[in-house]
Amino acid sequence: MKVVKFGGSSVASAEQISKVIHVVTADAARRIVVVSAPGKRHGDDTKVTDLLITLAHTVLEARNYEVALQSVLSRYAEIQQDLDLPKSIVAIVEADLRGRIENRGPNDLQFMDTMKASGEDNNAKVIAEAFRKQGHAAKYTNPGEVGMLLSDEFGNAEVLPESLIKLAALKEESEIIIFPGFFGHTLSGEVATFPRGGSDITGAILAAAVKAEVYENFTDVDSVYAMDPRIVPNAPAIELMTYREMRELAYAGFGVFHDEAIIPAVHAEIPICIKNTNRPEAPGTLIVPERKYEQAEVTGISSAEGFCAIYIDKYMMNREVGFGRRLLQILEEEGISYEHTPSGIDNMSIILQSAELEAEKEAGVVARISAELAPDHINIEHGLSLLMVVGEGMNYAVGMAAKATQALGAAGVNIEMINQGASEISMMFAVKDIDREKAVQALGSAFFG
Repeated sequence: MKVVKFGGSSVASAEQISKVIHVVTADAARRIVVVSAPGKRHGDDTKVTDLLITLAHTVLEARNYEVALQSVLSRYAEIQQDLDLPKSIVAIVEADLRGRIENRGPNDLQFMDTMKASGEDNNAKVIAEAFRKQGHAAKYTNPGEVGMLLSDEFGNAEVLPESLIKLAALKEESEIIIFPGFFGHTLSGEVATFPRGGSDITGAILAAAVKAEVYENFTDVDSVYAMDPRIVPNAPAIELMTYREMRELAYAGFGVFHDEAIIPAVHAEIPICIKNTNRPEAPGTLIVPERKYEQAEVTGISSAEGFCAIYIDKYMMNREVGFGRRLLQILEEEGISYEHTPSGIDNMSIILQSAELEAEKEAGVVARISAELAPDHINIEHGLSLLMVVGEGMNYAVGMAAKATQALGAAGVNIEMINQGASEISMMFAVKDIDREKAVQALGSAFFG
């Protein structure tokens, strides 16, 4: 059995949904189909989820919501007409939306979850009808009714352990299951949504529950590329990578999907395959627990902007027991998470996302560090990008850092900071934002030719 998930771009229109039906029915093992809400049909379009958020805010502000409601319904009506489905399916969607609005409770966060989840829920009903229209045995499945049980942290819910046991029964179903992603029900029966990457989370949970042979995640790219093709147009495709490699690359800019979203499949050691709805014949990228690799082999190079660094100097820092702990405790108490902490004998650096350190909070952090740790010098530098060179084959390989630094030096890129992961399958470089693209191209040339 395979669990397959289709993102918003794959179910944005009748044409795309027809491709989904073709992809699913081309392989009898594809028995559970997780679908998102309709995404953008073109660059200037609006996702249905965004239309639903606008509708929900309009209701919460006690304004007339008919125009906002019709904006949502028109998207489903267009799909219904283009697929030649019964008009009754749009009436079902309308009744569902009006029911959610009229029966809303006092909790605004829960109401927002209810409205956002309707995008996936109603699209699953439409897509199930489209499968049946073409003569395929398929049925819409309500997540709450089959055991997708979540915590009541609305907008940030987590799956409850008993869900996997309940959802395992789905592998006995004979029909193709059309399962809406992104949400489930709390123990009290209320709709709750996952955080970012919600439909990916749903697919990963189902794959783990039914012990799928593979979790296929369909999107709008042929595969994961070794570098950002917008920076390196001829970047090679990655055919096979490990969970660890994916995690390291996703951390610094690989945005095919949110890496934390597929944790249930990772824990169950189920292979994940990234494929293209528009080119299903392309092999895609397979992500596995372990793979064979060549010594000194690099899998990919990723980069991301928007970081800053806190530089702290203090003579004899190494003799001051607890200095690092107290520094990190200040960040913890200020609600700030960090990314890296390279250190020297008399200095320590902390890299974090600039969004974590807006001006007012930055001033407070600097004041606390100065008062509580008495450093000789403290400086904060913004405008940094992180580059990750990642590969299982880098472990114990000699000369990897030299090769990278020589390439960056030859390209005239100054390295602000360097750090190697404890697992030795990645190297991190911090450079100025203005040097990011040049640095990726230099590293790509060095490691991929």
